[in-house]
Amino acid sequence: SGHVRPPPPQNVTLLSKDFDMILTWTPGEGSQPDMTYTVRYESQELMGKWIKIPHCKNIHRTSCNLTCVLPNLFVKVRARVKAVSGGFSSPWAESQFKEYHLDVELAPPVLNVDVKEHLIHVNASFPLATCVESFPWTYDLNLWQAGSEYKKQYEGIFRKKTLSINTIALEGNYCLSARSSYQSIDFKYSKFSQPVCVLLNHKG
Repeated sequence: SGHVRPPPPQNVTLLSKDFDMILTWTPGEGSQPDMTYTVRYESQELMGKWIKIPHCKNIHRTSCNLTCVLPNLFVKVRARVKAVSGGFSSPWAESQFKEYHLDVELAPPVLNVDVKEHLIHVNASFPLATCVESFPWTYDLNLWQAGSEYKKQYEGIFRKKTLSINTIALEGNYCLSARSSYQSIDFKYSKFSQPVCVLLNHKG
């Protein structure tokens, strides 16, 4: 069948998703099933130098997580990917530039709610990569009585801190929901998490 260069990957996108920076692509048209992919990245600090990513060399999947590969999360980077099949490589296909610090998209936190006699203890967990643990993520929490429009707001709680809410004055079904927040140039917010509802001071 003659040796033909494989088609380059399509839709190469540097995607910020749930606190991570991920390169995604789709196989080029007419790609073979044995296709593998190799990814490199370039930083604006060092233009023209494409750096290898050991865990994204000759891979079969169509994504590569760059989050903890990036030496500087405050500098724009872009990535490129090529397809390899039967010893032949496609041309490189490049993404646009993105910067982790400015472009990161937040996921809602997962709430852990512990109801004690007159207190609710709430803490939030985040799907964070180890290299970004030091970033000052916080969360905002809403508390409301089921069916009510009024929400009591607790803002800017440091993510590792447990919030304790006194419930002596509360009775009935109460719901809690939280969003991640982060201050870069402006504040960024995730969507609010699915509500967690608890029954308080139920004299049953």
